Amino acid sequence: MRMIKPSDLPAQIPLFPLPGALLLPRGRLPLHIFEPRYLQMIEDCMATPHRLIGMIQPCKGRDGAQKLSAIGCAGRLTGFSETEDGRYMITLSGVSRFRLQREIAGSCPYIRAEIGWTDFPRDIGAPEHDPGFDRDGLLDLLGRYLHTQGLDTDWEALKDAEDEFLINALSMLLPFEPEDKQALLEAPSLPTRRETLVTLMEFVLHGGIEERPQ
Repeated sequence: MRMIKPSDLPAQIPLFPLPGALLLPRGRLPLHIFEPRYLQMIEDCMATPHRLIGMIQPCKGRDGAQKLSAIGCAGRLTGFSETEDGRYMITLSGVSRFRLQREIAGSCPYIRAEIGWTDFPRDIGAPEHDPGFDRDGLLDLLGRYLHTQGLDTDWEALKDAEDEFLINALSMLLPFEPEDKQALLEAPSLPTRRETLVTLMEFVLHGGIEERPQ
């Protein structure tokens, strides 16, 4: 397969702002689409050769106004089904993070934006590895974290998962706050993301949810 280069990626894509939803390169994100403007976005996306949608977190600016985060992640629409009542069930496969440059004004009911890809060259390369990864230590911490949340997982699958898949899957799936998800997205490398993931789980175990500043 030909390696993707930043120049192969489009300069404009539709954006889907969704608080708490995290997509990472080579990850898979299932989504349930029901708002009319986003149903239209999916239909328009399927008509393009790249079939890319940018997942991005809404956030508050210094003046308290709602805006979009500076960094998101684009996914290729790789799974699609329609329910009897007209909703869409889709899957996005993560391609690369991007930097938001500007929103494009127009008649489109959803957000389109100009974006830049060049800050994230490793996203479209080979899967990352984490030489300092202590799998047993992470799984022990995960077990304690899941116990506090009343959750469970497929432990056998986690034991056999590749480093990147495990770290990114936990980053995407664990119920962290939106700002924490954004920190995981913006981590510059897999080891940094793993360190951030560990810090977030330890924060919760030490009662951080109650102490989180508003």
